[in-house]
Amino acid sequence: MKERVLIANRGEIALRIMEACKDLGIDYVAVYTKEDQDSLHVRFADKKYRISDYRDMNDLLAVADEAKCTAIHPGYGFLSENYRFARRVVKRERPLIFIGPSWEAIKDLGNKLFLKKVAKNLGIPVIPGTTEPIYNEFEAELKAEELYESLNSEGIYNLAFLIKAAAGGGGMGIAEVKDLEELRPTFRKIRAYAKRFFGDEGIIIEVKIPSIQHVEVQILGSKHGEYVHFGTRNCTIQSIHKQKRIEIAPGFNENASYAFDYKEVEKKIIKYSLELAKYFNYDSVGTWEWLITPEGNYYLMEVNTRIQVENEISAKISFVKNKQINLIKEQIRVAFGEKLGYSQEDIHFKGVSIELRLIAEDVKRGFLPLSGTITKFSWTPKPWLTVRTHVPQDKPYTIPTQFDPNLALAIIYGETFEEAKKRSFEFLDDVIIEGYTPKGDKLITNIEFLKEKLEFLYKFLET
Repeated sequence: MKERVLIANRGEIALRIMEACKDLGIDYVAVYTKEDQDSLHVRFADKKYRISDYRDMNDLLAVADEAKCTAIHPGYGFLSENYRFARRVVKRERPLIFIGPSWEAIKDLGNKLFLKKVAKNLGIPVIPGTTEPIYNEFEAELKAEELYESLNSEGIYNLAFLIKAAAGGGGMGIAEVKDLEELRPTFRKIRAYAKRFFGDEGIIIEVKIPSIQHVEVQILGSKHGEYVHFGTRNCTIQSIHKQKRIEIAPGFNENASYAFDYKEVEKKIIKYSLELAKYFNYDSVGTWEWLITPEGNYYLMEVNTRIQVENEISAKISFVKNKQINLIKEQIRVAFGEKLGYSQEDIHFKGVSIELRLIAEDVKRGFLPLSGTITKFSWTPKPWLTVRTHVPQDKPYTIPTQFDPNLALAIIYGETFEEAKKRSFEFLDDVIIEGYTPKGDKLITNIEFLKEKLEFLYKFLET
């Protein structure tokens, strides 16, 4: 029986999964909601079904059965890191293949405290903080005081803490506390948020690292115990809500002046990421996220058990036997039980790639997401440019209010960092996004913000 993939997502990631399936000769089925009926992923899908919600497991599985699908690709966001959904997909009466890691790995790695404990036991550096969920504000205050005194004794002063939902992610459910007197009310606020959005009131307290670079390691594992990495990415340029806006691969700049041996740090975080992947029998694409300090200290932050938005910049610089890799295709292949067919020695890195996230948002008003209608969206094709978008270029498009107003990803390649950066400016000066808000005002995007922040790539930034 020929494999058929249900693409349980929307927008540009749905389009990229379609493209990967076509390249692999695999059938696919798309889904969409009423709000997405004008999206390009709906236009280009040969077979599609309308559903009520991308998070509705029953709807998705009913479509999978109706369309005789053999597998489900969750993309990113929505149900992609929901271990209950992954478990249900593979354990139902008519089991399907979940294109992602095992549900056990999603569950274990999604539990930040469990991950932290395992990492500490393996001698892997983690951000100083609590290792058990806290549910009581009095206990939270006590733990913060203990942490404060412990770090003061090590000569670390002027501390701030992050109060985080244990089950959170993507910059959600986090607040900063600079004075211990603020701790209790902040704890109560985040606990209420965590209960509402994640169904789990557990809270963790971590020390805020004042100046960092956010570096990721891209891992791929197979069901045959094979493990490789596709280098590093730097995702330091973010919104005030800790949501990424510009990413660059590789994660370190060979021409920058670091106060430490960056090659040694990169080697260590890759080694530790692979060690954890093997520990959890990780059998898919995954991202290990690290914080790097100006002194060269490095701390494991979290693991994303899914394909990342920014996966393509890693793919652009990664060559297997002189052929550029496609991480979504690799993710699908290993899910169907194929062997990698190559080892780490076959992977070579060349060039620099930058991703720009084009978003309808008002940066000056706290990155306020905007809705409205796009009347013109155009850019000049270049051999070094890939634009991933679900927004039509041939007719007006209304931005759905139900989702983040992400409009496009621009992936730029250069032989060197300076060339990739120059080309990024060239694209941003060239791209046209015009439209209006529901009130008739001019639609604002983050293009000027991206231009400004390109100058801060590979810099250590205050958190």
